[in-house]
Amino acid sequence: MDRKNTRVKIVGAGLAGCEASYFLAERGIPVELYECKPKRYSLVHSSADFAELVCSNSLKSNDVYANACGLLKEEMRKFGSIIMEAAEFAKIPAGGALAVERDKFSQYITAKIKSHANITVIEEEVTELFQDGYTIVASGPLTLDSLANCIKEEFGEGLYFYDAVAPIIDADSIDMRYAFVGDRYNKGNGDYINCILTQEEYLAFVEALCIAERAPLHTFEKQEVFEGCMPIEVLAKRGVDSLRFAMLKPVGLYDKAGKRPYAVLQLRKENQEGTAYNLVGCQTNLKFAEQRRVFGLIPALKNANYLRYGVMHRNTYIHSPKIVNTDLSCKKYSNIYFAGQITGVEGYVESAASGLLTALQILAKIQNKKITWTRESVLGALYWHQITMVENFQPMNANYGILAPLQEQVRDKVKKRQKFAERALKNIDSIIEINNFNRKEQ
Repeated sequence: MDRKNTRVKIVGAGLAGCEASYFLAERGIPVELYECKPKRYSLVHSSADFAELVCSNSLKSNDVYANACGLLKEEMRKFGSIIMEAAEFAKIPAGGALAVERDKFSQYITAKIKSHANITVIEEEVTELFQDGYTIVASGPLTLDSLANCIKEEFGEGLYFYDAVAPIIDADSIDMRYAFVGDRYNKGNGDYINCILTQEEYLAFVEALCIAERAPLHTFEKQEVFEGCMPIEVLAKRGVDSLRFAMLKPVGLYDKAGKRPYAVLQLRKENQEGTAYNLVGCQTNLKFAEQRRVFGLIPALKNANYLRYGVMHRNTYIHSPKIVNTDLSCKKYSNIYFAGQITGVEGYVESAASGLLTALQILAKIQNKKITWTRESVLGALYWHQITMVENFQPMNANYGILAPLQEQVRDKVKKRQKFAERALKNIDSIIEINNFNRKEQ
């Protein structure tokens, strides 16, 4: 097939849409990228730039040999991921995590996409599915109503869960008399501010969370929340110590006197200058006044100035295993593909990885090739998740549990994760070499 005359239409300039667009464009495939911003925005988006990060500025762990998401990042880098390239450009200190300055990250990707010779950006809202040519629907979990209704009519009722966002505060409003700078297990260069709670303060905070008034969720009948984004007030009701084993855990942290606090809330930088901080793990759906009151019970945040309050929103996803073929095209319309969080993956990196997977499948089809994915890599495991988990299909993020077991038995956890990484990277190298996917054609 003549790739120069093969045009791919991509709906949505989020993480998945930008990843797919750039990968295909770099390999000589003309792309039309449709984005409704700046003419229309979803409930949580505010920037006209592409790949806008909403919930957090962290892309989770960057450790290739100790974390599944860190391994996924390295797999994506091998394919020339624009998202990983932008993250490296915009990264800010965050210990062992890969955190970015949101605006810098989005601006980098936007500039790369808009200036690419093989990408045409069309600022229009797409309300119907394209019936001709290759199409990738990467409109995200907050797909606007017209297109969402079209998808439901064509493919059946969609699924959804609720997602929550953590507050961001002004650095100058943190009372450092009740906080100290440091990283868990000293892995970093003092990238976090740690807000101390005594046992009495912790118990009062938990009690206040349990009785605080939550903001209403409009138009939806039930509230299913993805476990990885559980609002702190919901988690608090699971038991008095639940937060001390989650976002307020004190392990690996020691105050100025060298003692481990009873509980600790970590604050992570939002930008390179350190003028804004994110309340790590404190996704919430409390009313704004309640957020000020309840988080104000933490001594270091008593007079905190909120730059952004936490909010909750619906994330819609399709039942991929019932809808897609093994090449990720739709069973009903073979020219249509889905990518990103709408496919049933969870997390920024996973969403971008889904865009990469879909772009790889389309490129392989254009080149008359077939990629053999196995669960030996995280990319491969996410691929298999969206085509095989027919029963109880739920959003999935990168984790070792979805990988194929090692052929050899390894009891040591550290060595086992290293083995997973070595096997995965070897598998990805093989796919790239066999299919010559690293060759760029402009």
